[in-house]
Amino acid sequence: MKNNFYRLLFLFALSIFAVSCSNDDDNHDDHDHDDTSEEHTYIRILLSDEKTTALTLFDPHEDKISSFTAKFPKSSLYTTESGRFAGIIHRDNNFTETFDSGLEMHGDHVDIDDVPKFGLLAGSSSKPTHFKSKIGEILTFNDGDGTLSVGKEADVNKTGATFKNINAGLLAHHGAMATFANGTYAITEKDNSVTGSLPEKVKVIDNTGKTLFAAKLATKGIHGNASDGVYAVFGSASGVLVVESNGNQKLIALPEDFGTAWFGSILETASSGKFIGYTAAKGAYLIDVVNSTIKPIIQNTGIMQCKTSYDRKKLAVLLFSGELKLYNINSLQLEKETKATAETATDATLKPQMAVTERFAYITSPTTGELLQLNLATLAIKKTKVSATPYMITVIGHENSESHSH
Repeated sequence: MKNNFYRLLFLFALSIFAVSCSNDDDNHDDHDHDDTSEEHTYIRILLSDEKTTALTLFDPHEDKISSFTAKFPKSSLYTTESGRFAGIIHRDNNFTETFDSGLEMHGDHVDIDDVPKFGLLAGSSSKPTHFKSKIGEILTFNDGDGTLSVGKEADVNKTGATFKNINAGLLAHHGAMATFANGTYAITEKDNSVTGSLPEKVKVIDNTGKTLFAAKLATKGIHGNASDGVYAVFGSASGVLVVESNGNQKLIALPEDFGTAWFGSILETASSGKFIGYTAAKGAYLIDVVNSTIKPIIQNTGIMQCKTSYDRKKLAVLLFSGELKLYNINSLQLEKETKATAETATDATLKPQMAVTERFAYITSPTTGELLQLNLATLAIKKTKVSATPYMITVIGHENSESHSH
C-alpha cells in the first residue's frame, strides 16, 4: 500500500514537472516566433526636429513615445555599430552628443540594461559633419579644420568622457573617413587641384594622424563613402575610388551613360565587398569592388530617399511621387512597392526622411509632425504624432524579440 502511494506521488510529481516543462517550451516557442506583422520588441526609432530641440524616441512594439531635449534643434542622427547608441551631430553648433537606448545585445537575446537617456560622452569640434562607427568607435570628420574626433562606445556612459582629436595635417574641407578592421583610417585630403570644398585624394593614417600610405590616385572631387572594414569606397567624379588598408587604390569606371553624373552617396551592405552607389541624376546601383562592376538596381531620376535596411540586406527607395520600392540587395529583385506618402515637391525645403527595418518602413511627415509606420508585410500605414517638424530619423536597438527572462 505504501509502495503504491509513493508510486502515485512520484507519477503525480512527474506529470507536474512535464506540464511545467511543456509550458516553458510553449512560452519559449511563442517568444521565439514572435508575430512578424509586429515590429521586433527591441527596435526603437529616434527622431530630431528641425525647429525645436525636441528629440523623440518611439517604441513601435509598445506604441509608446518618449520625449527628450537635445542641446540644439536640427540635429543629424546616426546609429553606432553596436546598435545600442546614437550619435547626435549639431554641425552648425560645433557639437556632438550621444544617446543610449539602454538595450544591450547579449548573443541571442537583449537585456534592458538602462533607461533611455543621453550619454555622458560629448565633445566640441569645428563643424562635425561626417559620421562613422566601426570597431567600437564613434567618429566624426570635422569640416571646419579637417580633423577627426574619435570616442568609444564603451565610454558613452562614463563621467567626463570626451572625443579625442586626431590631426592628420589636412586643410579644412568637406571630407570623409572610413575605418579599417585593423584600426587604421582612410581619410580624404584636399590639395585645391579641384575648385570648391570637395577633396581630391585619400590617404591611410593611424590613430595618431600619422600617414601610413600616401594617396596614389587623384580625382576630380570626392563625396560620399562607406567601408566594410576591408575596403573603403568613395564616390568621385572620376569613378568609384576603392582604398585598402595596405595602401592599394583603384578606380572603378562609372557606367558609360553617366556623362557628368557620379555617385555622391555610397552605402554599406551586408555582403562583403558590395556597396550601393546612389546619384539623384541616375538612380541606385550595386558596386562590386572585387570584380570592379557596377550594376543598376533602380534607374530613376525621381528618387527622394535611398536607404539600406537596418540589417543592410534590402534597399528602400522613396520617390517624390510617394511610391516606395523595396529591393533585395542579394538578388537585385524588386520585392515590394506601394504608395507610401503624398507627393512631395522636388524643391520642398524639408522633405520626408526614411529609415527601414526588416518589417517596417518609417517615414517622417514634416508638414504634419507625424511618423508614418508602413508595415512591409501588409502595406498598412499607421501614423503617430512625434514633434512639430520632424527632421532626421534613425533606427536604434536590435531586431530581436528575445529577452533574458525566459
